[in-house]
Amino acid sequence: MKKLAFVIAAVLIGFTATAQEEKKGATITITIENVLSDGGNIVASLHTSETFMKDIGIQNELAPATKGEVSLTFNNVAPGTFAIMVMHDANSNNRMDFEANGMPKENFGTSGQMEAFGPPTFEAAKFEVTNEDQNIRIRF
Repeated sequence: MKKLAFVIAAVLIGFTATAQEEKKGATITITIENVLSDGGNIVASLHTSETFMKDIGIQNELAPATKGEVSLTFNNVAPGTFAIMVMHDANSNNRMDFEANGMPKENFGTSGQMEAFGPPTFEAAKFEVTNEDQNIRIRF
């Protein structure tokens, strides 16, 4: 009986240790408000200053677009300074579409404050990640 109790205790400790080891950083949950239509995908990218507006994010998430709100999650985000960019890829072509004058055809947003004119900047969109989980709301 002592042997069985030891084995059960060892297994439970193993599960606890494994669960703690799996969480290597913060969980960042974003909720995109004001999705105007169903169809296509909501694409979200987590960026550093080096990748913002230059490359794909260090983490990327995708969910089907549904009118209203859509939530996405970035897991195991190490502490640091990041920004999030989101877009509604309405036609599912995996890129932002633009008008002839250079204005985006598809809705987009960033963490932080959007600039009134011109492209988004990392400085305006950045936020700090610690080991604490965060919820961020972004409005199209």
